[in-house]
Amino acid sequence: MKIIKLSAIDSTNSFLKEMATNSVVENFTVVVTENQIKGRGQQGSTWESEVGKNLIFSVFVTFKSLSILDKKYLNYAVSLAVFEVLKQENIPRITIKWPNDILSANKKIGGILIENSLKGTKISSAVIGIGLNVNQTSFSSSLEKASSLKLSSNRTFDLEQLLIGMVVSLKSKITLLNAKAFESIETSYLKVLYKKNIPTMFKDSNDVLFMGIIRGISKDGKLQVELEDETLREFGIKEISFL
Repeated sequence: MKIIKLSAIDSTNSFLKEMATNSVVENFTVVVTENQIKGRGQQGSTWESEVGKNLIFSVFVTFKSLSILDKKYLNYAVSLAVFEVLKQENIPRITIKWPNDILSANKKIGGILIENSLKGTKISSAVIGIGLNVNQTSFSSSLEKASSLKLSSNRTFDLEQLLIGMVVSLKSKITLLNAKAFESIETSYLKVLYKKNIPTMFKDSNDVLFMGIIRGISKDGKLQVELEDETLREFGIKEISFL
């Protein structure tokens, strides 16, 4: 793997996307930084991180023949790659919160941003951004649900060793994805999905509170929630939040 280390950058995803636009980029090229000034999350949200304490990186990945209709499996594969490394590190109560937040004991320790490049009906490549709270131990009051590996396990982590483990795990999952092992990937993802089959209070985009039970993910990647009247309703990103 080729690793490009930067002391500070606006966004590792933006840097790697521009690099791929202007030159030929080797598969699984990694850009990692100590300080991401304009980190981005899902749907335009921001990602805050203390300098030098966390793992902030992006990976450029190409695909053999991945249909845009199967993009949810890419999301599953990346989420599982992160999950499995943290499981091996004995981080307690790790789950994946739909679509791809990584939680420990109900607190967010990591996020994923995947930006795809299309060629016809196929995803030709993707820039996969991963932000993981590692050795940071204090967060702003606006991030009351944030935690880190150190807070969860009372250990200090080697960022470089963790990075290499993440990329190796990601390579393994992308191999499964290219082999179209979609059923296996989905089964593994749903098995560790946060609050699946547990009655949970939600809020919709109109700030209406309701009780529901997560039953699965639709073909196009929406969250399937069974309501109190036993009907099944589907929600996209930002259409539902957990309370």
